[in-house]
Amino acid sequence: MSGEGRGTRAAHEGLPPAMRESVDDFADHLARVRNRSAHTVRAYVTDVVSLLDHAVRMGCVDLAELDLTVLRSWLAKQRTMGAARTSLARRAASARTFSAWAHRSGLLPADVAAPLASPKAHRELPTVLRADQAAALMAAPGRAAAPPNATDRTAAPPQAADLPAAGQDEPVLLRDRVLLELLYGTGIRISEACGLDVADVDHGRRVVRVLGKGGRERAVPYGVPAQRALDVWLSRGRPALAGPGSGSALLLGARGGRLNPTTARRIVAGYAERAGLPRTSPHGLRHSAATHLLEGGADLRAVQELLGHSSLASTQIYTHVSVERLRAAYRQAHPRA
Repeated sequence: MSGEGRGTRAAHEGLPPAMRESVDDFADHLARVRNRSAHTVRAYVTDVVSLLDHAVRMGCVDLAELDLTVLRSWLAKQRTMGAARTSLARRAASARTFSAWAHRSGLLPADVAAPLASPKAHRELPTVLRADQAAALMAAPGRAAAPPNATDRTAAPPQAADLPAAGQDEPVLLRDRVLLELLYGTGIRISEACGLDVADVDHGRRVVRVLGKGGRERAVPYGVPAQRALDVWLSRGRPALAGPGSGSALLLGARGGRLNPTTARRIVAGYAERAGLPRTSPHGLRHSAATHLLEGGADLRAVQELLGHSSLASTQIYTHVSVERLRAAYRQAHPRA
């Protein structure tokens, strides 16, 4: 249970011993057998602890007493507490996964959550940048490096905690530039970008080797702008920041350690704000990259491979984004729109 929030940890400790042990075994199964990420394991465990805590409050003293009525009561309570439809859908999925595992393990006489329906999540279309807005964001670190007498001083680098002292910021600006170019140029997740090692970059083929969700590895190509940013970063930026704790990490924080995803999110948001762009996150750059690929004629299956989606359904939302942009252009330009 290490890494869980205080509320979840307290609820876990308050469960009957057999239930506590089942939660721990389930977490071990997710991590070791299903090869789920630590983040995913935490989410599942949080949901299951909440479910079992609710079951105990309803009078269940043994896991075998868990039934569909308890499950539905738990979801109903979550809804009355204001949980979003997406959260309810995820919690229902967690309950089904736990129930199926517990039944296979002999802890439940039946897979009681199998009939449990998930609330249909309202899926909003992701916000994406236009191509010119993405180009402006990529150029933001270069504008931040302009001399003091430059006329444009609005794109100063974000005041993140990992920025070094004044006069020593060129390596950080080079790092910021390569971070933005990689995120938009490849569409990889922020956790994947921060997890890259120097050896994961194949300069000759211009691809990066990425370790994605579920431990799945894939090769993702990048373009000439990202290659230029990588070359300058590796020759001038990274050596200036590297220290004893750098190891093989490709992207470094100002103190020499591997760049943290939280810091990377602040960097992206800071440059977007200073460039006068809509609120942008690393995942927004991923959305933008996928949309621009499809608008440029890329095959949906190819985009699925690039993004590392296990299901084509996850990639198809970007076709909806492109259609919406097409409709907007039609309404603006067509005389009979």
